[in-house]
Amino acid sequence: MTLRGGTLDAPTDLSIGDHEQPPARLPPVVYVLALGTFLMGTTEFVVAGLLPEIATDVHVGVARAGLLITVFAVGMVVGAPLMAMLTLRLPRRWTLVLALAVFAVGHAVVALASSFTVLLAARFLTALATGAFWAVANVVAARAVGPAASSRALGVVGSGAMLANVVGVPLGAFAGQLMGWRGPFWALAALAVAVMALIARHVPHDGPAQEAVSVRSELSALRSGRLWLALAACATTTGGVLSTYSYVSPLLTDRAGLASALVPLVLVGFGAGALAGFLVGGRLGDRRPYATTITAAGATTVLLLTICLLAGHAVPTITLVALLGLFGLGANPVLIALAVRFAGRAPTLGSALTVSAFNLGTAAGSWAAGHALESSLGATGPAAVGTVIAGLTLIPTIAIALTRRRTAVVRPGHR
Repeated sequence: MTLRGGTLDAPTDLSIGDHEQPPARLPPVVYVLALGTFLMGTTEFVVAGLLPEIATDVHVGVARAGLLITVFAVGMVVGAPLMAMLTLRLPRRWTLVLALAVFAVGHAVVALASSFTVLLAARFLTALATGAFWAVANVVAARAVGPAASSRALGVVGSGAMLANVVGVPLGAFAGQLMGWRGPFWALAALAVAVMALIARHVPHDGPAQEAVSVRSELSALRSGRLWLALAACATTTGGVLSTYSYVSPLLTDRAGLASALVPLVLVGFGAGALAGFLVGGRLGDRRPYATTITAAGATTVLLLTICLLAGHAVPTITLVALLGLFGLGANPVLIALAVRFAGRAPTLGSALTVSAFNLGTAAGSWAAGHALESSLGATGPAAVGTVIAGLTLIPTIAIALTRRRTAVVRPGHR
């Protein structure tokens, strides 16, 4: 692996871990970046638990208040690649610091605002910063450890967002009940300032080579067919899982007969499974990236199909939801690592496009699942939609593996 123009020039065959041993311990910067993604994941989902309070305070309906979630998703889809390009010539350390600064300001505005329009604008601004941070954080983490441990490092960085579902979101909802819905936003703004200091201390300088990066060299990544296959897998794997997860509450209460008070515990189980999946998937992906992505896609499809068939039974459904978190999102760090490598000399854009793909898949899957919920399928409709979408993930993941094998035949002796 060499550095050209301040970006990663990855090996052509992508045999991760074939030529160097992974480090025994990850550097501190990886865990600092995970703290940042913990904040990003918390702010993305904490609004769902505060919607009634926000709606009452700014005098809108709960359904309209839900636009605060939609506009954030749109901001992530658009913002990740856009901000990656706009900040291309900035040192990555200062891009991360700037993103956190905008993140903090956006949350302060939300905490002070009394107008719903201002809330929407602030959420969109925060999403732009979130997309920029996530895209650059992935590249910094991958560069910090090298190809032999890139999936593992990205698994740790992504686990921050998964931990947000287990700890951050429940704590935010609890704090909102105690001190009002504005309290969690003040807390997130303050925490962002603290993480800014850690980023400035632990993220290394890019060096003068960063100046050679150009928008043209970044856009050259779009010619990579394998990059688009990886992005398609990012969209379908997340779309399949989260189309089901978004409507898991009616599945558990209406079909499985679970008491509504127990639903949060099931969601914690899903979050814990997703956290474990990110960490385990990242480790496995450094040695067997293609087998890991294909296995995860197949297992997720089977799990979702089984949920459709056993949704009327509480205990199996609860277990299956936890396993869905484990397998359904476990391949994500591997897909991010592959996309960064397939982007060649444009890792920042490759990383940014994975952020967009994940959020696009979530938005499309949730939209389709919402229609399925209102169909004759009822509460199992979203899981049926998720099964189909997750099954589609097998197409790009198998295609990536086959393309790699053909490359190995064309380049005999180069492993």
